[in-house]
Amino acid sequence: MKRKKAESPRFKVSSEEALKMILRYIKIKVLEQIKSVSGIIIYLILFQTIILGIPILHASVIGMGLVMVILGLSFFMEGLLLGIMPMGEEIGIRLPQRAKFGSILFIGFILGVVATFAEPAIGVLKVAGSSVLAWKAPLLFLLLNKYSVYLVAAIAIGVGGALILSMFRFFKGWSLKPFIYVLVSILLALSLYSSFHPNLQHILGLAWDSGGVTTGPVTVPLVLALGIGISHVANKGASSVEGGFGVVTMASLVPVIAVLVLGLLVNHVVPNPTSDVKFFDSQNSKAQHLFHSNEEMQEYALGKASFQAQLKAFDNDKAALMAHVSELGKEPANIRRVFGSKDHFRTWLIQNGNQELKEQFAEMLLIDSSTGKNGEGGLEDMNIRDYSLKNLLAALRAIVPLSLFLLGILYIVLRESLGRPDEVYLGLVFAVIGMALFGGGIELGLSRIGDQVGSNLPVSFAQMQNTSQQKIIKDFSLDNVYNYVRPDGSSNEFFYFEEEAGKISPVQFEAHNYDDSQKLYRHIPMRGPLFGRGAYSALGILVVLVFAFILGYTATLAEPALNALGLTVEDVTVGAFRKSSLIQAVAIGVGTGISLGITQIIWNIPLFWLLCPLYLVLFFITKFSTEEFVSIGWDSAGVTTGPITVPLVLSMGLGIGSQVGVEQGFGILATASVCPIISVLSMGLVVNYRRRALIQEAPKENLEIAAATEEASL
Repeated sequence: MKRKKAESPRFKVSSEEALKMILRYIKIKVLEQIKSVSGIIIYLILFQTIILGIPILHASVIGMGLVMVILGLSFFMEGLLLGIMPMGEEIGIRLPQRAKFGSILFIGFILGVVATFAEPAIGVLKVAGSSVLAWKAPLLFLLLNKYSVYLVAAIAIGVGGALILSMFRFFKGWSLKPFIYVLVSILLALSLYSSFHPNLQHILGLAWDSGGVTTGPVTVPLVLALGIGISHVANKGASSVEGGFGVVTMASLVPVIAVLVLGLLVNHVVPNPTSDVKFFDSQNSKAQHLFHSNEEMQEYALGKASFQAQLKAFDNDKAALMAHVSELGKEPANIRRVFGSKDHFRTWLIQNGNQELKEQFAEMLLIDSSTGKNGEGGLEDMNIRDYSLKNLLAALRAIVPLSLFLLGILYIVLRESLGRPDEVYLGLVFAVIGMALFGGGIELGLSRIGDQVGSNLPVSFAQMQNTSQQKIIKDFSLDNVYNYVRPDGSSNEFFYFEEEAGKISPVQFEAHNYDDSQKLYRHIPMRGPLFGRGAYSALGILVVLVFAFILGYTATLAEPALNALGLTVEDVTVGAFRKSSLIQAVAIGVGTGISLGITQIIWNIPLFWLLCPLYLVLFFITKFSTEEFVSIGWDSAGVTTGPITVPLVLSMGLGIGSQVGVEQGFGILATASVCPIISVLSMGLVVNYRRRALIQEAPKENLEIAAATEEASL
């Protein structure tokens, strides 16, 4: 006879009371997200505006994006709790009891795949593709753009494969340590080979960061529920908590291998890194593989490459190039799609446009971007309908397959009914709404603020262009340009310019910013270094590293998953490893890791030579750590990469990379994941040492108490 689930008692309330209860509940949930998000956002804004002295561009759009992030997270997390997690927990408990081992492996694999597609941070990888230059890192560009679906599929297959390995481990009662040694050794071997390959070296950061992207708010609870349920049934001597923890480690390591293998498989279709002129040459046939069409490649050249490379993309037909630009300029949407903004289009016209184009867009050329009146990048430039539809469809593609899969397992495989179907279905609707809002908020808010801060950070230690303060000088005359001579005998040109009322400064003349036909000059002020002197000043770099540490430390403290992990650790160790100690260890590790990652980008250090020593140290510490701390320590890396941290750190890394001239800005998540493992395991060694010392002292104390008691009785 089928067991009937107990139903909770129901109470009748009036519509007014129900509305008040709902509003009160919404307020609590929204305030929770505001509390977790506001600290790090305020920190970023204050650092850029006060320390760097650079205003936030498009503040209204970023503000709207941040509101969407808060509302999206509120809906999404509630949708997880009401809809997805009850199904995941039920499957985790019932599946090991009712299904055969082969079925469990297959279901676990599919669960890992569909859960990865539902991760909010996965979309950040696709957004990151726009900042990579195709000729400098062709393979990385291919994976993040044309092959972005294959990239996400490889990551998802990696998570599914990790669950299969974890199932074997649970049923056999194997230790986590051998899996760590083997997987990390494979990773280091692949990374060593890739670091010497002209194309593969550029995807190392992406591959290692993929491990952090996968362990988010969807994947971790689902795989933990399945892992704990299976380890209960297997009962091979290890506690369910230890078994459940290890699965997150596997889900962080195997996807890195999957991405590197994907790179090895598709590398043959892309050319080696080269100059943009050689890349767009018709003789370089492999360049076509990076784009869907020849027109797409031509428009990419217009927006990203030098003018000589643009001519190569149009087979040196300048007339055809100008005609194509003339057509593009008729639609503002095409200008934003190809050139990124109206200001970049104006710059292109001044530097490369012929007389006909300059006359066609004469009104646009006269707009001074420093006045802020053009509104480019603002709300008025957005097509709200298309933008909303795009994010809604993306949310449906992520949530619907996962929901159907979970429902299918419950109804068809387990033959279980939902206890509260109305709540579950409402939760799924909330999850879709939340992911749509959150995805849009990442693009408009988190990615923009992260990119702005990252792009402006180098002004702390180096001189850079301040594009937000650029000006169009009208009626500019070459008669006002003078020469100056350097000590080595070389000369350069400059002119005097009144930056502010009464403040006249010499400004270096850049010929490519001058349009002789329109008598216009595009002046971009230079700033920096703000701290110290000279290129790459030590004081300025120290300021950036301190900023990065505080960013990682505070962002980690706000992660809700870390608090949950801390409570579990305190329970497992019977209070020997306190929750506060774990939280501090992880937060310090993440802060240190982000600082290391930014150092790697600033000095363009090959990622392998930074990660390899850290993982060798981890091998040593892992060998002398107990199984419980190995599981806890290695899983702690997964809880640090939440839905807020991932987009901010990725965007910031790409922004810094674009300014200091490196081909990509990935790798920060990788260092931010390995350092907390070191800190937690190191603290675990200290805790175990103290615990053994107490155990050894306990018999002596007991003997002394017994002797004192006997003496007193006599």
